[in-house]
Amino acid sequence: MAGHQKEKAIADEVHQNQILRELYLKELRTQKLYTQYHVNPLRKVHTIARKPMSWHDNLEEPADARFLNLIHHAAQGPRKKYPETQTEGQEIGWDSEPLVNPQRDDRRLNHFRVYKDITLYKAKMWSLGEDDRHK
Repeated sequence: MAGHQKEKAIADEVHQNQILRELYLKELRTQKLYTQYHVNPLRKVHTIARKPMSWHDNLEEPADARFLNLIHHAAQGPRKKYPETQTEGQEIGWDSEPLVNPQRDDRRLNHFRVYKDITLYKAKMWSLGEDDRHK
């Protein structure tokens, strides 16, 4: 019956209040109010310059110690943050201290360039561009 249209019954005030109450409770179930915000330590922080003549930007604000610790911890290198490597790529160079303490006075391991009279003379000749062929 295409020509027959249903007329909506006018809801009384009690019925309207019940519908609004159900709608309100449904919204409360699905919404979550966040009141504590924090900085993602994995994301770079971009600072925005303040306006120099603005009075509310020039007020002294107390430093938040927890926020500063979080920022400083995020800026540290991985060797200071973690006791062990977190990825396989970090294993290369993680222990950068030499295994044996190098002794500079041990001549078996260190062969320094030593200049004597004849080597000084020859080094000076080569630096001036003279060849050692006899003419």
